Amino acid sequence: MNDRKQHVVDSARQLFIDKGFQATSIQDILNYSGISKGTFYNYFSSKNELLIALFKMINKKLDQNRNELLMGEDPADIDIFIKQVIMQLKMHRSNKLFFLYEEVLVSNDEELKQFMRDGQLRNVQWIYNRFIDLFGEAKKDYLLDCAIMFVGILLHNLKFQGMANKSNSRDYEKIVRYSMKRTATMIEDVSEKGEQLLHPEVLKEWIPHCKNSSKHFQHDLVHTILSLKKSLSHNEEKLKYMELLEFIQDELLNSKKPRRFLVESALSSLQVKNNLFDQEKLQKLIQLATSLFE
Repeated sequence: MNDRKQHVVDSARQLFIDKGFQATSIQDILNYSGISKGTFYNYFSSKNELLIALFKMINKKLDQNRNELLMGEDPADIDIFIKQVIMQLKMHRSNKLFFLYEEVLVSNDEELKQFMRDGQLRNVQWIYNRFIDLFGEAKKDYLLDCAIMFVGILLHNLKFQGMANKSNSRDYEKIVRYSMKRTATMIEDVSEKGEQLLHPEVLKEWIPHCKNSSKHFQHDLVHTILSLKKSLSHNEEKLKYMELLEFIQDELLNSKKPRRFLVESALSSLQVKNNLFDQEKLQKLIQLATSLFE
C-alpha cells in the first residue's frame, strides 16, 4: 500500500472511530484526507472496499504482533498465549473494532457481513492451532469445540465485567486468564470423556480459501516461518528478511490466488543468505510452498 493510499485508510479509520461507519460519507473522507473523488476511486471502488482494506491492514498488524510475541518463546507456554490474546483485545479496543463489527452485523450489507464472518472463523482457527501447541496433538480432535467455547466465554466475561464496573475499563489480564483456566478444565474433561461436537475437519468447509488443504499446512507454515525468524535476532538485515518471511506467509495463507512467481522470488532471496537460516527449516518452507502450488 503506497503512502497516499495508506493516508486515506488512516483518515477513514479516524472518521469511523469518531462518527461510525454508516454515518461517515465518502465526502467526509475526501474532506478529511484532502484528496479528490477521482483519487479515492482510483484506490477503492466503494466505502465497503475501504473498510475491508482497513480491517486487512489491522489484521496483518495483529498477525505480526502475535508472531513477535512468540519469537524465542515456547509455543506451549500458556502465558504467551494469554499475552497474545490481551494484545489482540487492546488492538481491537484502540481501533474500536467491536463497535464497527456490531455496526456491520446489524446492517443489510451482505458483502461486509460475509467478510466479518470469515474473520471470526479465522480467529477461531488461530485459537484452535494455538490450542494444539498448548495441549498437544493427542487432544486436537476436541480443541475446535474448546476454541469456540473459549471465544464465547471470553467475550461474555468482557461484556458483563464492563457492565458490572459501569465503565470502559477492563482488567484484560484477569479476564483472559480466568477464561483460559475455565477452558483448560473443559479441555481435560472432554478429552478424557471423548465428547465432541465438531470435528476440526469442518474448518476446511468453513474457510475453503484458506490454504488448509492438508490437515497441518497452516500450522506447519506458521511455525516454520517463526523458527526462521528466531535465527534473525542479532542480524543487521533483520527487518528486510522479516518482511520477506511475512510476505511469504501472508501470500500463502491469505491470498485466494497466491502469486507463485513472487513467492519463489522471495524464497530465492532467502536462499542467497542461506548462512543466516537453519537449512532444514528453510527447505521445509520451500517444500510447503511447492506443495501448495502443485
